[in-house]
Amino acid sequence: MRVIEISQPGGPDVLVPATRPEPVPGAGEIVIRVAWAGVNRPDALQRAGAYAPPPGASDLPGLEASGHVAAVGPGVTRWQVGDAVCALLPGGGYAEQVVTTADHALPVPEGLDLRAAACLPETFFTVWTNVFDRGRLGAGERFLVHGGSSGIGTTAIQLASARGARVFATAGSDEKCAACLRLGAERAINYRDEDFVEVVRAEGGADLILDMVGGDYLPRNVKALADDGRLVQIAFLQGTKVDLNFAQVMVRRLTITGSTLRPQSVAAKARIAAALEAEVWPLLASGRVAPVIDAEFPLDEASGAHARMESSAHIGKIVLKVAGG
Repeated sequence: MRVIEISQPGGPDVLVPATRPEPVPGAGEIVIRVAWAGVNRPDALQRAGAYAPPPGASDLPGLEASGHVAAVGPGVTRWQVGDAVCALLPGGGYAEQVVTTADHALPVPEGLDLRAAACLPETFFTVWTNVFDRGRLGAGERFLVHGGSSGIGTTAIQLASARGARVFATAGSDEKCAACLRLGAERAINYRDEDFVEVVRAEGGADLILDMVGGDYLPRNVKALADDGRLVQIAFLQGTKVDLNFAQVMVRRLTITGSTLRPQSVAAKARIAAALEAEVWPLLASGRVAPVIDAEFPLDEASGAHARMESSAHIGKIVLKVAGG
């Protein structure tokens, strides 16, 4: 099968086409004939040598894909060969076939095609577990998401708005801010022109902040939180170390937490999948929530997809066309 390998740690040009044997499913696993594969920031970190796959996972990049079931392993009862699915992957999505745990696959939501479905698993698993599970966002609460025009951001805005929260988002251009407003944000803050701390504090402070920037955003996020507010950290684009006055955390009863998705257990990811199917898939089927797609690239041009993502010019998701559908 055709695949995209990481020839060595480096920039987008180290992604090269290659061939490998087709995967074979083990117990509780399925093989997916990939139609589309999603492109995500962790793929670029892995390519750069900064995010190693967990033990036993494929060394190929790609954490989400859509397509049709090509084979089922022992003990799999839900899926049959030919079923249309999208799935969270341990790796290996940049390929014509990929193996994953059967319980990490979900049916393609009604009304969505395979291209759109490929955009769902990585971002929706991440947003659900961090915003609604760890972050406990409730209706009527004030929610601030940084990077509102990213794949994570566009998903978080829509889900939080659909579930009744007041949504605020930061972005780096007027065009991106306009996109956030269209998706359901009450206020979009161009961080080049405004201070998000002042804007959010004027509204009473954020009950929950979802951040992937890190660096000097951490103490600013603490200032932007309302008393009893929660900060969930999911990435560090600007660094992992910073000085922080923890007296404010104590006096104002703040909670700082975070998570990464890929290292979580098979069982934990299966629980997230079940929650998404029950709580979010109906929103997708009704059209209240939909993935935002910025661009598509052929599989052999994965390097161009990574360059597009790392330019930060995109709004929403980037996908690789493997077989179409």
